[in-house]
Amino acid sequence: MLQRIRLSVTHAFGLYQRRGLQTSTRATADFVRIVEVGPRDGLQNEKITVPLETKIELVDRLAKTGVQTIEAGSFVHPKWVPQMANSSKILDHILSTPSPSSSPNPMTYQFLLPNVKGLENYFATHDAYSSSQTSPSPAQHKYEASIFMAATESFSQCNTNCSIAESLTRFTPLFTTAKQRNTPVRAYISVALGCPYEGPDVSPNKVADLALELLELGAYEVSVADTTGMGTVPRTRKLLQTLKAAGIRTEDLAFHFHDTYGQALVNTVVALEEGIRVFDSAVGGLGGCPYSPGATGNVATEDLVHCLHSLGVETGVDLDAMAEIGSWISGVLGRKNESRAGKALLARIEAVKKTDI
Repeated sequence: MLQRIRLSVTHAFGLYQRRGLQTSTRATADFVRIVEVGPRDGLQNEKITVPLETKIELVDRLAKTGVQTIEAGSFVHPKWVPQMANSSKILDHILSTPSPSSSPNPMTYQFLLPNVKGLENYFATHDAYSSSQTSPSPAQHKYEASIFMAATESFSQCNTNCSIAESLTRFTPLFTTAKQRNTPVRAYISVALGCPYEGPDVSPNKVADLALELLELGAYEVSVADTTGMGTVPRTRKLLQTLKAAGIRTEDLAFHFHDTYGQALVNTVVALEEGIRVFDSAVGGLGGCPYSPGATGNVATEDLVHCLHSLGVETGVDLDAMAEIGSWISGVLGRKNESRAGKALLARIEAVKKTDI
């Protein structure tokens, strides 16, 4: 109880001020902010080595679609995730690249940081770029760090080789340093609706308790992830209700659905009805989890945008452009394009072109 009282006080006097403009954007009932995770969460599990040039082109093309936030890479040890080994070079590129003229707002780029060492390497890249500049950078971007936790002990041990409590302790100095560098931190809670080791019945109370801990540590937003795609409508709704009952505002939450069992969009609608206005997705349905056997990709950004637009919800995302990117990156990777809406849209566009000839 004391913990929740402290959190309420923090919200009342701190979080609203810190979130600033972002809070007012999220309060708009008919607008959803999409966090595009394709360049990091989408590519990290690819078996082939994706060339740096392809990763940079993916980030640059996504930045021109109207999406406001892109998770661009991860400063994780290449031994564990070789695909992310050149994330510092992607950050270097972003630091020197102006925001697209088509974007009315500054782009926000996130990088996943698994520990303090990752944070140090991340800031080292920032500092090296700054010291090399003789004039102000042309880029007017925003930068954020992201971290991940697990809702079950089994997944935490397999993914991070430590318990949930130990993981929270390890992240405490990261939050302290990030705050000193004025860098917002976003937190993920993995396997919140199903664990590959403990099954689908993950305790919503444990998820709520962990979200409270992360918000108290200083996370500005907690993305609740259905990493395995096991989430169903009843359990998604129950989790949302439990989070609310714990005193957590919907403004401080995002949801991250995988489409393993074809439930991502219906669960999105449930979350939308409960007040969630931020969702993660990956272009072309890229993704999967190396620590979650059988889990398929993230919900495709094209499918998510199509669903939201059909409900009268604005996203600011150019669906045609996103569909083209999904088709392109799927072809480059030699994999199936997992976006049904994207494929249907491109087929319709192609049919119209043929009738115009």
